[in-house]
Amino acid sequence: MSVEKIRFEEQIADSVTSFLIALRAIAREGNGAEAVSLLLLEISQVLLAGARLGAQTDFTPREEFQPDVGPEADIDELRLRLAEMLDSIDPYTFVFDPYVPEVVESRLSDDLASIAIDLENGLRHYRAGDVDEALWWWQFSYVNSWGNLAGAALNALLTVVAHDRFDTDFEANAEAVAVADEMLEVEPGTQP
Repeated sequence: MSVEKIRFEEQIADSVTSFLIALRAIAREGNGAEAVSLLLLEISQVLLAGARLGAQTDFTPREEFQPDVGPEADIDELRLRLAEMLDSIDPYTFVFDPYVPEVVESRLSDDLASIAIDLENGLRHYRAGDVDEALWWWQFSYVNSWGNLAGAALNALLTVVAHDRFDTDFEANAEAVAVADEMLEVEPGTQP
């Protein structure tokens, strides 16, 4: 096995591990004010790993059927904590397939939990020593599921940040413009 392939698989596994650890920590902390920015960062980073997987020639698993690596992680508590923490911004809509535009209603908490399940499944294969299966699973699930969900969640979170920053600034600017307009009003027939 080439050194480049070993480095690649280790980097992907490290990115996946980092995302899963961070997602659990964010949910455990329950700080909604910090969560949006942290989730924006973590999703961006794991999407980079996904893009790297997507750019590769298709990985091929050694076996026709996925080997059993035990039950999926129980992420119900994670999902519930995220839903509670994200509260009013949890529900959102997005277009799943821009070529067949249909608006999908979803929840950030559900989508982040689904991403975690896909990533964790590949990580179990990786930790069991089946690197080919892990790479195949991460690539397959990125293209078919978690990549799209992560992109939609990233867009939703970026929109929250934009509304937070620009809506407030717009209102403050509108007040300043109104005050400036009052100050600049001149009597008809007089020079400014």
